[in-house]
Parts: sequence; C-alpha cells; structure tokens
Amino acid sequence: MSSPLEEFAPSTPSTPGTPGTPGTSGTPSDGASADPAPHPVASEEEVAAAWGDPKLANVLYHDWEAQSYDSKWSISFDDRCIAYARDRFVAAAGAAGWPYAKSLEVGCGTGFFSLNLRQAGVVDEVHVTDLSPGMVEAARENARRLGFEAQGRVADAERLPYPDETFDLVVGHAVIHHIPDVELAFAEMLRVLRPGGRFVICGEPTRYGDLVARKLSQATWWLATRATHTALLRSRWARSKEELDESSRAAALESVVDLHTFDPDALARTAERAGAADVRTVTEELTAAWFGWPVRTFEYAVNPDRLGWGWANFAYRSWQRLSAVDRLLKPLVPAELYYNVSITGIRHPAQACVTDTGGQSGRAVVRQARK
Repeated sequence: MSSPLEEFAPSTPSTPGTPGTPGTSGTPSDGASADPAPHPVASEEEVAAAWGDPKLANVLYHDWEAQSYDSKWSISFDDRCIAYARDRFVAAAGAAGWPYAKSLEVGCGTGFFSLNLRQAGVVDEVHVTDLSPGMVEAARENARRLGFEAQGRVADAERLPYPDETFDLVVGHAVIHHIPDVELAFAEMLRVLRPGGRFVICGEPTRYGDLVARKLSQATWWLATRATHTALLRSRWARSKEELDESSRAAALESVVDLHTFDPDALARTAERAGAADVRTVTEELTAAWFGWPVRTFEYAVNPDRLGWGWANFAYRSWQRLSAVDRLLKPLVPAELYYNVSITGIRHPAQACVTDTGGQSGRAVVRQARK
C-alpha cells in the first residue's frame, strides 16, 4: 500500500530491459528504446503465474495501475504535491546540499516524488527507474508536460543498470516494501551513489500502521459497496459490477506485490548491513492515515461523478489538520505505531564498491576502504 495522498518485469535477468550484473557498468545511456512496452491488460495465465512471482506481479499490477494511478492517489504536480514531496524529504534528510546535481529514483511510479522534488529545487537532473514499463512511460510523459526531461529505464532495484558512483542522490517513495531483497536494494543504491552521496526513501508502511490501515480500508470497502448497491443509492452512487470486479482483481494482486512492512529500527539495521552510514529513520501519519485510507477506499468504491471539488477539499484539508495533530503527538506515541517510515543514509566518503561472489551470487557490497 502506498501513502494515502501520494504515489509496479519478470524476475529473470534475460528479460528485455532487465539490467546486468550488479557492480558492472550496465547500459550507460538512457536505454528507453530497449525497454519492454507497457502491458496494461494481463491474461489469466499471466495473473496465475504472478501468484508465484512477485516481480512479475509487480509488472502486471503496476502496468494496469499506470492508467489511473495519478487520479486514484490524488497525485498532481502543483503546489500541493510539490510541498508534500519537499516536506517528506526535509523531514528525513534536511535541506542542506540542495540542489543535488544528478538524482535517481527507484520504483518511480508516475514520477510523483522525483518530479515534484525537481520542481521544489531539491534536484537538478532526474533519472527514474521502475519494473513497470507503464510507470516509466507515465513518469517520462509527466516530466515532458512539466517542461523538462526525466531519463527513464525499466529496471530492477536489485540490479540497477548504471555504473558505480553515478549519482549524487537516490530517492524512492513507497517502493522498498515491493522489493524481495531489501538489503540488496540498499546495496545497489549505495553502489551507484558517489562517495558522500545520499539516499532518501519515504512513505514505507510500518508493521502496525499498515495493519490498522488495511483493516480500516477493508471495513470501508465492505460498507461502501453494500450501501451503494441498495435500491435507494444504486442508480446514482454505485460503480458498475465490472469496475468493482476489476478493483477486486487488482486488490488480489496487491497482496502479492506488497511484500513487507517495517519496524523502523530493523529497517535502519538493514541499511547499515548493506554498508550505509549516518542512517536515520523518521515516522509520520497516525490519525491522518486512519482518516486517509478510508477516504481513499471510499472514493474508489463509489461513482466518482458524485464526488466533486468540495469533497476533495474537505478530504485534503482534514488530512492536513490531522497531520498537524500527529506531529504534536510525536513525543507521546511510539514511532512504530505511525503509518509511514522514511529512511536516509549516505555512502561513506571512504567507501569502495566490490562485487562479493562468495555465496551471495554477485551481490553488490559497499565496503569501507580507509585510505
């Protein structure tokens, strides 16, 4: 599950567009022409195969989602979401060192995080990757509409197709809970960072926060779909059976692509094992998530024509006020109860990247090399 107000290719290395071995140069160019095409409609056979392959499930689910992702999650590239992305970044990593000259986003979706950070002045040059060809295409198109370029690749976060020490910043938003090997993904981020470079990953679900959000969403879906199909409300408020069936199929795949929830301290230790230095985590959204998830679920369960600007303004303003309450509660509430966890760290200036083939099958490892 992603943040309620934000922002998924087969797993074999031979898949077109899948990068090469970690620690090697991969393909230095943008490589968009070599990427597989979006695949928005999956066959029954593909969906059945996805149940045993979370990476394939991510491609199918997020290629399907790419068509409506921005509207579903209220993603925009205006002042509202620019401020949201900037504030999430600042909460995790502060405002020093802006702008970062060259940034990479892993699991970019439609570009929500990177493109809004670019507009906020946090980054200059934007590169984006995602397992989903549809998402990469959407992110590049969103950047074009905003008047700048985002170089994009279809790529696995566990096997990034970039040379060592390429980027000043690596970011992600609501992405690592989709990645099977989170430690390997951190190691890859560190490998492609220049010494002293920073990674910032925001919007990841905590164990307890996600549990509460899912229960609230399930209850809201059950109530809304039944209420809107009563005789009194059906004609004006109900979505069609076809739309609801499609949403149910997507929700079924969501249980395959959402692989992890996190304890903030354990997540920090995972990044440190991968070689990260100066690691810190921060959590956000308590009552805001309790409100936001039912709101988003309700919006997806009813006829969207019935919800106008007034509803959207009410939902957003209420979320803002509850977020302010959550900040006041920070000293009183354990961090792990909040819904979102963000994590940041750096590649130590004295670190070198090697490829460890001793039992880790080409795992990229960033190790400190004192001079």
